[in-house]
Amino acid sequence: MHLSRYRWSTVGLLTICCVLTLPEQSHAQKVSFLESVAPLLQNRCLQCHNDSVTEGGLSLATSQDLVDGGYVQPGSPDESDLISLVTPHGARAEMPKDERPLTGEQIKTLAQWIEEGATWPSDVVLTDPVVSDLDWWSLKPLTRPALPAGNQTTHPVDNFVQAGYTKQGLSPVQTASPENLVRRIYYDLTGLPPTGDEVAAFLQESKTDPEAAWLTLVDRLLASDNFGEKFAHHWLDLARYAETHGYDKDKLRTNAWPYRDYVIASFNADKPYSRFVQEQVAGDVLFPGTPDGIVGLGFLAAGPWDFIGHVEVGEGKQDGRIAKHLDRDEMLAACFNVFMSTTIQCAQCHNHKFDPLSMQDYYEGHAIFAAVDRADRLYTGLSPDQLQERDSLVAELAALKSESNRLAAEAKSRLAPLVADLDPKIKALRDQFGQQPPAQHGYHSQVSKSNAEAKWIQIDFGDVVSIDKIRLRAAFDNYNQIGGGFGFPIRYRVEGSQDPLFQDATVRLLHDASTSDQPNPGLKPVEIAGEGVPVRYLRVTATKLAERKNDFIFALAELEFDIDRDVKTSGGTDDQKLPTAPSITALDSIESGERWRQINLVDGIYYQELRDASAQQELWRLLEQRDQFVQQVRDPQAELRQTEIQKQAKTLEAKIGQFPEGEFVYAASTQFSPAGQFRSTGGAPRAIHLLHRGDIGSPGDLMHPDGPILWGEASWPFQGIAVTDEQAARGAFAEYLTSPENPLTWRAIANRLVQWTFGKPLVGTPNDFGRMGMLPSHPELLDFLAATLRDDPNHSLKSIIRLLVTSQTYRLAATTDEANADLDADNRYLWQAHRRRLSAEELRDSMLALAGVLQIDQRGGASFQDFVIEKPQHSPHYEYHLHDPLDPRSHRRSIYRFVVRSQPQPMLTTLDCADPSISVPMRDESTTALQALTQWNSQLSIAMADQFAVRLKALDFPTEQAAVQWACQQAWGRAPTEEDLAVLVPLLKVHGGSALGRVLMNSSPFTYIE
Repeated sequence: MHLSRYRWSTVGLLTICCVLTLPEQSHAQKVSFLESVAPLLQNRCLQCHNDSVTEGGLSLATSQDLVDGGYVQPGSPDESDLISLVTPHGARAEMPKDERPLTGEQIKTLAQWIEEGATWPSDVVLTDPVVSDLDWWSLKPLTRPALPAGNQTTHPVDNFVQAGYTKQGLSPVQTASPENLVRRIYYDLTGLPPTGDEVAAFLQESKTDPEAAWLTLVDRLLASDNFGEKFAHHWLDLARYAETHGYDKDKLRTNAWPYRDYVIASFNADKPYSRFVQEQVAGDVLFPGTPDGIVGLGFLAAGPWDFIGHVEVGEGKQDGRIAKHLDRDEMLAACFNVFMSTTIQCAQCHNHKFDPLSMQDYYEGHAIFAAVDRADRLYTGLSPDQLQERDSLVAELAALKSESNRLAAEAKSRLAPLVADLDPKIKALRDQFGQQPPAQHGYHSQVSKSNAEAKWIQIDFGDVVSIDKIRLRAAFDNYNQIGGGFGFPIRYRVEGSQDPLFQDATVRLLHDASTSDQPNPGLKPVEIAGEGVPVRYLRVTATKLAERKNDFIFALAELEFDIDRDVKTSGGTDDQKLPTAPSITALDSIESGERWRQINLVDGIYYQELRDASAQQELWRLLEQRDQFVQQVRDPQAELRQTEIQKQAKTLEAKIGQFPEGEFVYAASTQFSPAGQFRSTGGAPRAIHLLHRGDIGSPGDLMHPDGPILWGEASWPFQGIAVTDEQAARGAFAEYLTSPENPLTWRAIANRLVQWTFGKPLVGTPNDFGRMGMLPSHPELLDFLAATLRDDPNHSLKSIIRLLVTSQTYRLAATTDEANADLDADNRYLWQAHRRRLSAEELRDSMLALAGVLQIDQRGGASFQDFVIEKPQHSPHYEYHLHDPLDPRSHRRSIYRFVVRSQPQPMLTTLDCADPSISVPMRDESTTALQALTQWNSQLSIAMADQFAVRLKALDFPTEQAAVQWACQQAWGRAPTEEDLAVLVPLLKVHGGSALGRVLMNSSPFTYIE
């Protein structure tokens, strides 16, 4: 185990890390290195100048480092560069860089120490200080506290809250009215307003037994499908959910939505919270063969993703490796922020300044996700057994491809020393060609998934001819950086015949290269003797296709031939033509403009490397020499194994192809089809190194998967995990997150449940329970809820939510009290209900509901798009102003809206919708003029007001007053007052139903929850 990371090299230095200020030194007293100099170096210098990070070539970790660096001249502070660097010149000093300078007293201490000989005990090694103190409220073991004594209530929540009142000298306000309560609970548990009938029914039941009516209503709403849709909004804010990648191109993720539906279904089913967490980190490992075990992994993939860095650049380049690093950082930060309310990302470039998280902790977290990428992944359409069998076959195929790549790499390494001098010469000759290559025409077959699929192309001379010589000229194409020899078959044969089907006795084998793999000729023509055979048809059959990029093809630039030893056909002069122009047929082909066509095979146009004939001959000579080296290092056993692998892979691909088509989710994956430079790991983790100062170009020690030690290690899940076992690593991480010993996970979700019901969390920084976060207002209540959830065998979130909303604290009014406000202006101690504005989505859904067009039963499936996409092939433009708000496809709940990162929905963004590019634990709640203007003038508001008028007219009320009374009941959840009627009835009479609807949708009782 890695507890040693928190120890110092000498016992004496255990106390050094705690010294934050230096005692003033009297020059009559000799400076102590351990008491005065070491703490100064450690707190102000070691972050950049330690044994791992040596910026400027200087380490201050040991006495030897000090001597080797030459920055200190013992006995001569004036000649020591260290003193010069830390001495301010003007307002700043050169060191510490970009930080406040050392004080004059600190500089004097260093100077005196140098003057006294710069003594440094040889056994003392300084390290970048790591906070190792676990004595913090959120890291303490989680136990269920006893209920405070002496309170007048038996409800646990009220009991703890009343204890807070007593301690703070507060008194709760009165209970809210039934009308306000029913509207509040509907929005808090379902995100939708109650209908007039639902309000009336609750009010009637409350007259006889208010408590029973409340409990019945709570249970009914918790059982509603609308519950999951509401609470999914909270979770998706945390999960960074969107349906585009973000970054520059912001391309669509058409298969992101199954994760959203998974979250909704999980809340509705009251899935045990431990399993909910585990499925989102390692569902495929811990629950193999289950759709939720795969769809849950959409959490890891939900955040932004750099298409250019992954697909267009790739890991072969520095920018691609940076993109991959940032990708893992985003996943890791999301897991710790969301599940544990811990900011591990702050330890990327240096040890966490406030919490017990080291750089080693951070990069060990990277190692957990070292094999994982984001991609579309099959999850359903198959039975669990079929899904497991298919996954097994896919893994087997990936292993074969990995072995094939290894054998190819070994062959390349054997060849490399032999061609080290040759390849530069070949390149130099090729470079003589110049900048602009000639026209490139040729034949290109259809693409195949296997290289064992035979393909052919043949020429019909129109009459029987006698062939003297044949030349096959390979195509040139830089696709996948192949260049010369593009598509040239690995095995092939050339035949002539007088039968177009090549089935009679006239068939003659002119060249057989089908029994062993042939070296790629590059652009050197392959010459074949025709032996004067009389033929009408000439056929080239590829029996083993060339690899293009994870697929296989057959391509030729030109097929030249000499007739009767004198007559050249292809590209010859007019008096050398055949009796009739040759025609071309093929098994299949790609006809792509001028570039690829069957007829191009005899058009005389092909890529020629060099115009200089002598240089061309020299190039061919070098290529022949290279081919000899290739033959020299051939490994027959390896080639035989490669052939076996191809056969086995073809069999596996056929088996995989027999499974029915399923559905895909954008999720964490180790197996997926390549796209550009973006390729899967096949489950083999990438090497993760500790990066000095977070610099991808400064790798340090190799990291193994592990989790920060933030509690006891009685059952450490990472024990014995191999660095190569990515599934075991993620499985261990899932167990780490949900361990009963983990105090953070259970406190984090308990705090969120309070926030999602009461409107305010007990800890005001829900994603940060560290020393830079806020302290809990009710620590005992938080621990009670967290321990209750943890100790519940079902880990039921609904049971905690029910406990919260059945409390009297939840049912308080939103009215204010001056005496309480003077003591607790922010209402941290819950003496009143939190009056809140409807969320952006609640406001939109309420508008649709009031207009009578909300399709509440249209649940799940692909998201609706309230925009028109322009330029989808490159960088999509999402044009919201072109969308028709009356399109019924968009009249679903906002949870099913297609969420865009780069161009978010303007109206909802103005109304404080969450930014999907980051984890949003709490939404902003603002009141601005722009919000009022948007709510009044948006296309949606106007369209829904018009639809409301249609609905109102269809109901055919006998009087305007009756219509207004009904409208207010629907919009506000209560009847209008006399003052309301005095304004709204004349409005309806004069300006009509659209004006009434618009006013209601912009009114305070509609917009706010009391």
